Amino acid sequence: MSDFSTGLPGLDQVLQGIRPGDNIVWQVDETRDFIPFIDALIYHAAIHSERITYFRFAQHRPPISSAPNLQVDVLDPSQGFERFMTQIHTRIYEAGKGRLYFFDFLSDLNAGCFSDRMVGNFFKLTANLLHAMDSVAYYPVLRDHHCYHATQPINETTQILLDIHRARDCLYIQPQKVSERFSPTLFLLHEWRGEHFTPVKESGHITEVLNSHSWPGLPSASYRLIGDWDKHFMRAEEMLVAQRRGSVTVEQAAVMLDQLVSLAISGEERIQALFRKYFSLGDLIQIWKRMIGSGQIGGKSLGMLLARAILRKRLPATWELLEPHDSFYIGSDVFYTYLIENDCWWDRMEQTRGDDILDGADRTREKILTGEFPPTLVERFKDMLKYFGQSPIIVRSSSLLEDNFGNAFAGKYESVFCASQGTLTDRLTEFLSAVRVIYASTMSAEALSYRRKRGVLDKDEQMALLVQRVSGAPHGRYFFPQMAGVAFSYNSYTWNQRIDPNAGVMRIVFGLGTRAVDRADDDYTRVVALNAPELRPEASFDEVRRYTQRRLDLLDLATNRFDNAHFLDVYPFCDDIPIDTFAVKDRQLERYYEERGVAAGNCWILTFDNLLTNTYFNHDIRQILGALRDAYKTEIDIEFTANFQPDGSYRINLLQCRPLQVKADDAALAALPEIGDDQILLNANGGVVGHSRAIKLDWLVYVVPSAYGKLGERDRYHVARLIGQICQHPELATGKQIMLIGPGRWGTGTASLGIPVSFAEINTASVFCELDSMHEGLVPDLSLGTHFFNEMVEMNILYMAYFGSRQGNRFDPSLLLAERNCLTELVPDSTEWSSVIQVVNANALSTEDKLILHADSPGQRAVLYRH
Repeated sequence: MSDFSTGLPGLDQVLQGIRPGDNIVWQVDETRDFIPFIDALIYHAAIHSERITYFRFAQHRPPISSAPNLQVDVLDPSQGFERFMTQIHTRIYEAGKGRLYFFDFLSDLNAGCFSDRMVGNFFKLTANLLHAMDSVAYYPVLRDHHCYHATQPINETTQILLDIHRARDCLYIQPQKVSERFSPTLFLLHEWRGEHFTPVKESGHITEVLNSHSWPGLPSASYRLIGDWDKHFMRAEEMLVAQRRGSVTVEQAAVMLDQLVSLAISGEERIQALFRKYFSLGDLIQIWKRMIGSGQIGGKSLGMLLARAILRKRLPATWELLEPHDSFYIGSDVFYTYLIENDCWWDRMEQTRGDDILDGADRTREKILTGEFPPTLVERFKDMLKYFGQSPIIVRSSSLLEDNFGNAFAGKYESVFCASQGTLTDRLTEFLSAVRVIYASTMSAEALSYRRKRGVLDKDEQMALLVQRVSGAPHGRYFFPQMAGVAFSYNSYTWNQRIDPNAGVMRIVFGLGTRAVDRADDDYTRVVALNAPELRPEASFDEVRRYTQRRLDLLDLATNRFDNAHFLDVYPFCDDIPIDTFAVKDRQLERYYEERGVAAGNCWILTFDNLLTNTYFNHDIRQILGALRDAYKTEIDIEFTANFQPDGSYRINLLQCRPLQVKADDAALAALPEIGDDQILLNANGGVVGHSRAIKLDWLVYVVPSAYGKLGERDRYHVARLIGQICQHPELATGKQIMLIGPGRWGTGTASLGIPVSFAEINTASVFCELDSMHEGLVPDLSLGTHFFNEMVEMNILYMAYFGSRQGNRFDPSLLLAERNCLTELVPDSTEWSSVIQVVNANALSTEDKLILHADSPGQRAVLYRH
């Protein structure tokens, strides 16, 4: 620390003091944004009787012309670089150590006498001298005005690099580099109000400020070797300027747009047609400027961008509600380059050949996880991370086939959160690890099995990436959005006759949306029928209390990792959240405490009732779904977050949009025939998801709850693997109708909550039935909206949840247990598990009956009977 100061104590505090030898570069959009900072410096120096030298050499209006302590040295750079440098360095030597200096805009040197390379050379020589002389100097630079040859030497040499932004009639600073200093908020955007520079932590506010000026691309973008791919976009940029002058026709611009869509967006005609309709040439150029590498941006990126463009044209009022985004796209070519550079290409190709696609996959995954990136690519990654600062980001898979018409790949590839709380080196390490994890996930058993099942194993499946700022804000040590969820334009779960399937449905949670799309633990979410949001599947408030969300996913900024916590533990940090919008007081619990003379404490229950009844949120989501469905001309689903502002308004962050394959009930189901009670094995009311059907079963796999419940965790995973072998056995996997009945949740990640099979293991089944007999307090969690649900929809699998306490429900497994168990015939050496897994050949029952499943989705009833 030293006596040097910017004259702004709040800024000194952000930068942890100005040190002898600090060169401070100010990147601004216009001269006026620099003036308040130089005024503060001169005023502070005058009070402390310090002289300042101003090197005047530019044509722009001087930020200040005179002051008692100001010495102005007028120089002429047109006399040549060597003479110009000599004059400045002579003045510095004459003045001695420990002085203050500021320079005219370095950008004027570029506009007048020097090239970008020479501007970089000038700065490097001068800054190194001043650093050695323990002096402090200010250098204003026009942001996005220089190429890599100027910016790179400046960035490498300077001690402090600050971005200045003007938005909302306020000035903001964002430190990009501060040598040998660090704090948990140092690289965040800071708002200057009065004497304070306050970190801006809310994602929507940050993005709005950074989007207040046009985006020119990453600083290192000009460093890339210009090939034909980039030249197309550079020509498009020239054409756009010409079109605005009137020298290029609309038809000519449309031809160029088609070329760019094919290059960077998609080769699928339906997607191309949508982009032609909703995107301009300028829109495509802006996508290019946010790309790292070449190739296409992939399905997840194009879905997000397309949805926003559709709403901009079709629902401008609703589009205004959207939180702006500032995402980056890592091109699909980077993936193939990475594989080739790390000697993984031929290993990966082996996975698409032969019968055993998983042979060698683990070895290939390990090579991908330990690979290295080319230095030029790492530089661009660094630039991107400097842009985001210490805001959390998420790196998302965005492969060419993902989120496309016909293939969702829901949950097949990884997405990785980066809390981004360390130094630039720490953040780069975290980010590169995330990229490797996603690249390696292309070799997972789930992904490869899905590709084979969908018949796309031999199709080009390059992995592009979508890098997004995480929506939300810090609350104490935790970062999360106030709410998140998924929404579907078609509702496959009509538990009440008032529900219109075509109105759509959403599944919402408090905190990060991972809890809305994964079924990972003993918790529940809110399912909302959009035409009747007040309806709940639960019959009473006791059930609401029992089946409410209790834990939320979040980023722990203290430990720098993704985590989860109990809502009641996080609630004390939520004083800036309108908590009564999402939760209600549990009056019964409050009375319980009061009667015992105990302070009521924290008695909130997450119901989302006020959100649905006292805001327009439900209406807005329904409007969004309708507009997107009309544009796509098919059912769709979206992922989103939402955050409420202090004035009561809210912003929706539309994260993802994709076509949804839904087979609606287009024909009336034949009436259930008259059957006796002794013929019924299972009668379930409620919890039926999928289109109605009446099918004759070929096989039934029943996991006996009483036996399974006694198993340890390791044995439960072994049982899951056995079930996978059964379902993939050639005898069952060839178009047979298979029903799975088991306790708890199929596909859970936690063995204590159900059967931890992967979807790839059981994707040959026709029906999943979950019994609420795993343990007291656990009921089947309707998988609506999860990755698990998306896969069921794609495979046209019926889902049933059996609630034993519900009136009229019954389940009698005695007939199943009385039949011959075919387990050992299908999986030899599995005799010890015969009491846990009962495999019934429904075509060879001892009674010569057949097993029929009659499922009425609108009526929310399913009956399994013998006939």
